[in-house]
Amino acid sequence: MGNFSSKRENIKRPPSDILEAADFIARGGIGGVPTETVYGLAADATNPDAVRKIFEAKGRPFIDPLIVHVCDMEMAREVAEFTPEAEKLAAEFWPGPLTMVLKKTPLIPDITTAGMDTVAVRMPSHPAMLGLIRASKPIAAPSANPFGYVSPTCAEHVRSMLGGKIDFVIDGGECACGVESTIVLMVSSPKKLLRPGPIPPEEIARALGEELDVSPKVNEAHPQAPGMLKSHYSPKSRLTLFSDAAEIPDGFAGNAIYLARPAEPKKNEYWLSENGDLAEAAKNLFALIRKLDAEGKDIFCQRPPLSGIGLAIADRLGRAETKH
Repeated sequence: MGNFSSKRENIKRPPSDILEAADFIARGGIGGVPTETVYGLAADATNPDAVRKIFEAKGRPFIDPLIVHVCDMEMAREVAEFTPEAEKLAAEFWPGPLTMVLKKTPLIPDITTAGMDTVAVRMPSHPAMLGLIRASKPIAAPSANPFGYVSPTCAEHVRSMLGGKIDFVIDGGECACGVESTIVLMVSSPKKLLRPGPIPPEEIARALGEELDVSPKVNEAHPQAPGMLKSHYSPKSRLTLFSDAAEIPDGFAGNAIYLARPAEPKKNEYWLSENGDLAEAAKNLFALIRKLDAEGKDIFCQRPPLSGIGLAIADRLGRAETKH
C-alpha cells in the first residue's frame, strides 16, 4: 500500500490508518468506519465473500440489502444506473446523508442487494470514509453493530460490540448526524421515501419538483432498503414512548429521556438537547439509549414532532419500541 495511487483526480495521499484499512479491504477483510450518520461495517461491495462476512459478523438476515458507498459520480455510475432525477438529487445532496435506490450494474453481486436488481447507493461526506473508498473499492457498509441493536455513533461502540469479529476500526470521532441516511426509491412513480433521515422529505420533493410517497407499503420478507424491518434499532431494555410526562407511571424505577432539559430534572431524567433542538437530539439519541440500556432498566422516551429530522427520530424510536 506504500505506492498508493488512484485514477481519481486531485486526491491527496490518505493517512496511514486509512491505507492500512484499505489493505484489509483489498484482502477481503471487514472493519468499522466512521460516516457522518453512524459508524459502518465496511467491506468491498464487489466481493461476495467479503460481503458475506458483514452479514455473518452482524447476524444480519440475507434478505436485508446493504448500502454501497462511493466517493464520486464516476464510481457511482459504475455501480448504479443513474436517471436524470437521480443526477439532480446527487448534485443537490451529495456528498451527504442521502441514499438512492437505483437499478444496479453487473459490478455489484446479488448478495450485496439481497438478490434484487436494485442497489442502494450513497456518497458519504466523512473524510475518513471517503478516503477509504478512494483507496480501495465501492464500500458496502451497514451500521457496525449486531443486527437489530442500537447503531454505533463512536469507535468505542464498535469495538465493544464487534471487536473480536472484525479486522480494524478507524476512529473518526463522534458522528455528526447520529441517525442513518434518508433513503429514497428512485425507480418508482412517484418516488418513495423508504427511510426518513437527516434530509427531510420536503427538501427532496423540492429538489425533484415532485411529491414523494412518504408512507409506502413494506414487504417484510423482501425489504427494498435497509432499516425497513418492523423491529430495529432496539435496546435490550424495554423502551416505551410518551407524549406527555403524565404518561410515565408514578414511582417509575427506570430512566426517562426528554427532547429538552426538564425545568427541574430528577435523578433518572435525561435529555437529548438543552433546548429541544432536533438535530442535536438526533446526534445524541443512540448514544444516550445505549448508555441507559447498560443499566438494564426500562426506558421511557419522549416522542418528537413529526417534522424535519424529527421524522427520523420518531422512526427509530418506533421500531425500537416495537421489539417489546
